[in-house]
Amino acid sequence: MKIGIEGQRLYRKKKHGMDMVALELIKNLQVIDKNNEYVVFVKPDEDNTCIPAAPNFKVVELGGGPYPTWEQFALPRAAKAEGCDILHCTSNTGPIWSSVPLITILHDIIYLESVSIFKKAGTWYQKLGNMYRRWVVPPVVKRSKRVVTVSNFEKNRIKNFMGLGDNLVAIYNGVGEHFKKIEDENLLKAAKEKYQLPDNFMFFLGNTDPKKNTPNVLKAFADFNAQSDIKYKLVMLDYDETALQKILNEIGHPDLRNDIYLTGYVVNTDLPAIINQCTVFLYPSLRESFGIPILEGMACGVPVVTSNTSSMPEIAGDAAAIVDPHKPEEITEAIIKILANEDYKAMLCEKGIENAKKFSWRKMAERNVALYEEVYNELNS
Repeated sequence: MKIGIEGQRLYRKKKHGMDMVALELIKNLQVIDKNNEYVVFVKPDEDNTCIPAAPNFKVVELGGGPYPTWEQFALPRAAKAEGCDILHCTSNTGPIWSSVPLITILHDIIYLESVSIFKKAGTWYQKLGNMYRRWVVPPVVKRSKRVVTVSNFEKNRIKNFMGLGDNLVAIYNGVGEHFKKIEDENLLKAAKEKYQLPDNFMFFLGNTDPKKNTPNVLKAFADFNAQSDIKYKLVMLDYDETALQKILNEIGHPDLRNDIYLTGYVVNTDLPAIINQCTVFLYPSLRESFGIPILEGMACGVPVVTSNTSSMPEIAGDAAAIVDPHKPEEITEAIIKILANEDYKAMLCEKGIENAKKFSWRKMAERNVALYEEVYNELNS
């Protein structure tokens, strides 16, 4: 069996959520599956060594213009030319017309939901991307032999919204093995110097996507610092300076900028050393299909604050402080409880480490191999 894997953005230097999921899938398939052949289709870019070499894996670099034309024309032609039996599309979308049978990962359907906060905010790039998905996803899903999503919550959302049946399956994401408690003081010190981390800080893994709930997180952090005798800093990653200042002005805390550290882009391998040094990991998103960062924080042995909405209770279980993300005061209260109660904090850290162990990329890859075989047998029966 020859399986094509769409990895259009894997060679770009700045990888994000769906890119990392696809990369982890590929790396773990290389470990567990020596029998089938794989062809990974990518766009040429800077990071062309991120996919390890393996005897049964071939990487094909495809030109073909911007995202839509690459996906709709270059990808299906290349999959057919390579003789693929199945084409696995990893990033919510896929070619509408493909002679190669599709398996599509539908991480979420946020862009199809009528939720005002997602319509009014976000960058123009995000809005154009959502328009493309709204056009492409329904017909792609209809033509896919299997649609894979990442949690039972999202499976139910997709089932109810799109009327899918037995061809819809949930396969959990995992957490990288490099996310763990770090005892090496030199490694921690190197990360602190590289990213100029403050001494006492909370970590917020947000971005300009409205679902990340940045205004309410910043309100909660400001309220906490106003009440606390010990002042903390807030570390954020690759966040746009202009967008941040705009939010701070809107929530009435322009001076809070002095307490926020923007690291710039952080490569995934550096993240554990940053997370290990934070006091509290904040991830009270408004809407997630899975929430990989929840597990990354837990695996590093730090207390996590997350939300009571969408998939997050399913993934976090009882190993996180669960809050209503629409209420900044609940986020503040959770932070106060963690920092004031050492037993509670220790309990969250201990349960978090155990909870993270339930999720692995290897399990995810094994489930996908079984799915490839199931679809292939159906096609050839």
